[in-house]
Amino acid sequence: MKNLSQIYLFVFCMTGLWGTVQGQNYELSPESQEAMKPLAFLEGKWKGTGWMMSRDQQKYEFEQTEEVSFQLSGTHLMIKGQGISDGKVIHHALAMISPTSQAGDFDFTSFLQSGQKGSFKSELIDGVLYWYPNDQVRYVIRLNDAGQWYEVGEYNMGENWFQFFEMTLDKVD
Repeated sequence: MKNLSQIYLFVFCMTGLWGTVQGQNYELSPESQEAMKPLAFLEGKWKGTGWMMSRDQQKYEFEQTEEVSFQLSGTHLMIKGQGISDGKVIHHALAMISPTSQAGDFDFTSFLQSGQKGSFKSELIDGVLYWYPNDQVRYVIRLNDAGQWYEVGEYNMGENWFQFFEMTLDKVD
């Protein structure tokens, strides 16, 4: 009798699990794949240098690497970045970019080594990627005339933007 109860429990659990699995949508989203194609210019491995202004108005230089690849059948873009200055890791982040229902707009979800994370607005305007960690800050990523990843970070000072960050990376793979 005990074995029969275990068999019934097993069949019940498997039937419930199979029903849950059957209820999920495993279809590939061609719309999401298509929405992500304009970001293909970021795909690859990148390496270069940059600088940033600290709160005490000191300029710090760093070496940066970025690894960018499409994930989940091309429906998301993963960016892994690491910055090193004076032999120390000063920036280590992971981001996932995914499309929204609005054409040209994306969710930019970022995870930092400090444990901070967040989802931010991002948009592609004329082949240039903008993302906004808050209302006062924007990062602008584009390819320059030499085909390098060129990114600036800017702070909104009313009618003007103040640049506090810049990096230029060469594609190495």
